[in-house]
Amino acid sequence: MSSDKEQRQEDPKPMYDAEKEIKRNPHGDFKTVEASRPSFNQAQNFAYTQTKNPSWQPGDGANDSGESLKHEHIDIDPYENGRPATFNYKLMISAIIPRPVGFLSTRSGDGESTNLAPFSYTQMMNHDPPIFVVGFAGGFDKAKDSLRNLVDSKECTINIISEHYLEAANATSVNAPYGISEWALTGLTPAPCKDVKCSRVKEAVFSVEGKLLDTKEWESRGTPGKKTGVMAIIEGVRFWAREDAINEDKNLIDPAVLRPISRLGGITYGRLLDGVEIPRPDWDELRPEAEKRGLVKPKRDEQ
Repeated sequence: MSSDKEQRQEDPKPMYDAEKEIKRNPHGDFKTVEASRPSFNQAQNFAYTQTKNPSWQPGDGANDSGESLKHEHIDIDPYENGRPATFNYKLMISAIIPRPVGFLSTRSGDGESTNLAPFSYTQMMNHDPPIFVVGFAGGFDKAKDSLRNLVDSKECTINIISEHYLEAANATSVNAPYGISEWALTGLTPAPCKDVKCSRVKEAVFSVEGKLLDTKEWESRGTPGKKTGVMAIIEGVRFWAREDAINEDKNLIDPAVLRPISRLGGITYGRLLDGVEIPRPDWDELRPEAEKRGLVKPKRDEQ
């Protein structure tokens, strides 16, 4: 395998077909490394704790006693001469964390082909109407099955990955030949939808039926003309929630039941085990202490 230094010499082929060159997996023999680690702790349940500084007051700043101010920062030009685009990819997926993973189920317009794949470039953007975005690596000219099906049928389901089917969901990212069913490989269960023809994942605690609204194709800054990604804008038209996870008003999902999995850098996933609650401050309540500390000041250009 090539080193990061060697990647600087020659940018590898597009990300969507370059797992070995990108080297997301930093381990030579992953199973040996995994065997040396503690077993999965199923007994760990989601719990609320206090914040690190429950006594925080206006003007107190960070809660690390100034430790973060002792370190300088390094500026990085994403278009620096000789910097491969894969370096920006590695940097961004290790820094922009945790990221929700949209587990997309799609179906071709003629119904002859289905696909199931995880996408960590997934986020909600609006609630009325419910709008989601999903990012696909590579342009339309080299679109993989999920993007091709989505554009063809204009439909999908977005399923939120939970701990109890992480291994199965991850298996759908395998570089299997065209025509191999991800449903069969994973053992996951397709469930019917009401407003779209593709299946949702029965094992998912929360799923969204979606209709494609628009797409935007991205072009490389370093290599003009090279299409590097596609953003899909999707409207959620129906939600599915497991009965033991949703409240009576059907407006809250219990994180202790959802047990969501997030994406971190490299090949790392994250579990959600702790939460802290902090109410949004009210100006009338915050103002007296802020005024007492001399903190009620007009905005300045250098801020």
